[in-house]
Amino acid sequence: MVVRKRAAPPTPWSQTLAEPQIDDSAYVHSFSNLIGDVQVEANVLIAPGTSIRADEGTPFYIGEGTNIQDGVVIHGLEKGRVVGDDGQEYSVWIGKEACITHMALIHGPAYIGDGCFIGFRSTVFNARLGQGCIVMMHALIQDVEIPPGKYVPSGAVITNQQQADRLPEVTDSDRHFAHHVVEVNEALRVGYQCAERNACIAPIRRQLGQSIKDINQTDYRNSVTSMSLSSDIVAQVRSLLSQGYTIGTEHANQRRFKTKSWLTGGTFEGRADQVLGDLEAFLKEHQGEYVRLIGVDPGAKRRVLEVIVQRPEDTPGEPGRITTTKRNSSNGHVQASSNGHSQVGDDLASQVRALLHQGYKVSTELANTRRFKTKSWLTGPSINSTRESEVINQLQNILAEHQGEYVRLIGVDPGAKRRVSQTIIQRPGENGNIASNGQVASPRATQRGSVSTGGLTPEVVTQVRSLLSQGYKIGTEHADKRRFRTKSWQSCSPINSTRETDVIAALEECLQDHQGEYVRLIGIDSQAKRRVAETIIQRPGQTASNGNGAATATASTQGYSYASSSLDNGHRNGGVATSNLTAETVAQVRSLLNQGYKIGTEHADKRRFRTKSWQSCSPIDSTRETDVIAALENCLAEHNGEYIRLIGIDPQAKRRVLETIIQRP
Repeated sequence: MVVRKRAAPPTPWSQTLAEPQIDDSAYVHSFSNLIGDVQVEANVLIAPGTSIRADEGTPFYIGEGTNIQDGVVIHGLEKGRVVGDDGQEYSVWIGKEACITHMALIHGPAYIGDGCFIGFRSTVFNARLGQGCIVMMHALIQDVEIPPGKYVPSGAVITNQQQADRLPEVTDSDRHFAHHVVEVNEALRVGYQCAERNACIAPIRRQLGQSIKDINQTDYRNSVTSMSLSSDIVAQVRSLLSQGYTIGTEHANQRRFKTKSWLTGGTFEGRADQVLGDLEAFLKEHQGEYVRLIGVDPGAKRRVLEVIVQRPEDTPGEPGRITTTKRNSSNGHVQASSNGHSQVGDDLASQVRALLHQGYKVSTELANTRRFKTKSWLTGPSINSTRESEVINQLQNILAEHQGEYVRLIGVDPGAKRRVSQTIIQRPGENGNIASNGQVASPRATQRGSVSTGGLTPEVVTQVRSLLSQGYKIGTEHADKRRFRTKSWQSCSPINSTRETDVIAALEECLQDHQGEYVRLIGIDSQAKRRVAETIIQRPGQTASNGNGAATATASTQGYSYASSSLDNGHRNGGVATSNLTAETVAQVRSLLNQGYKIGTEHADKRRFRTKSWQSCSPIDSTRETDVIAALENCLAEHNGEYIRLIGIDPQAKRRVLETIIQRP
């Protein structure tokens, strides 16, 4: 089979015309493309559609037993080198028995240690991965050094060293998985090489079959094991683990449930897929009993969540799921199965289900327009049932009986005798259709099946999502013009939920309640008991929603109309255009400022960069985005041809939270 390989083209920085050096035992598919000084060691598999070009950055090294799968791109910058295990400098070094999977991008300078696994469509640039690291799918690794034996989850963005140092360790099941992939690709390599010789195909097929049989007998579990768990439970588990909490369980038969004498079921450790698998096994073991999920804060040694995920009446194979609604295919909403009243949206049904599963009771409150303004709510008809279908039916009846009034849904903890949630589900002039954020939507919005975000701009929604993903809580404050001048803000109703839809609904309610006032969004670190962000999201004179969920401000002093361009185009997008800063850098600056951090910059020439002797640029005292962007532009222009890095600083803790290089020579 003819291998497509060519010498490197002559360039101003290289006239060597070096050609790939490929070991005889390696298999390079004819549909792959190798150019320049690429050294391919023994027993390497290079699959179809790969592009390995050592025409700019050079040389490349691919170690023994490594497999490079379909669609992988390996390239390097003309400047920048890593030191390989042989002590020589390379643009890209890939060690022994590494696995670079489909569509991954390795861009030098890059070092991939022995036994590393790089998942589908992941990117490694200007980074060093120690031996035995596992990077899952769609991850970005840039400008960092990852210690040996670390695990990078799918979708992770690792761009500073603090993130890299906090990564979890690889587990035995991960190693089994990586070993399995390498072993299968080794068999493929041998199979391709002797594909034209019938005498060797049969024994290889037997060897491959035995290899897969052996691997299937290991304890490796992939992430698609918890098929009988509801999406709510899976999301809850993943959310708890992402916030650093521990997962535990308790179980009780009907007698113990009545007396609240729960028995401990132990704690589950590991990553989400392992915990979900253990939870599923525990539910099967205690079928016919009550099982509740416990979220535990190991630092404070307290419980942060108790959710009942299985009841005796649950259908086997579907723990934690109560099916009482059916989907109407014409508009994508869920309709209560036992009545003919107006339709109830997915998130209201999900909210009711979540409250009932946690052992909470559901009630309602009513108010006409006058009472709503004075916050004098009246208690609605009682809802005594704990069955989801009956609760939905009663809610539908209440909405129908009190059209033209405000109706809000209350979640009550009967044990602690306190409210756990408040959501307005109907407003005057609305027909009871519930949008996916838990609020009533217009008929037009309901037909589209879209999420109405009222006066919230996309930037605010993005900020809320970012704060919640970092484990922060959301709060709101309001002030009229007099209080705004004296900075005497008043708190809106507390937001106890961490679900994005609930938070958006609460923000919308605060905006509606305080139209004509200033409203600001607060990000709160509940562990450190401090604010991490304060953003004004409404000002007097702002209009209501313009139809697409964005609010239009008549006057703005925040600079949020600023739009940046990328390095390549440098054109104006309707705001102040930047010629040097990438869109990613601008977004990073905005994110840091929104969290209350300050911005700094440092520069270094090549000699100082090698010795890590950075020098500070002029200090940036402003917290306005436009001022900070201008200061960054000045620093880049003043130190053109040098390294520049962006610094994020926590002024309270007096420490750096981010270091990112934004310019290179």
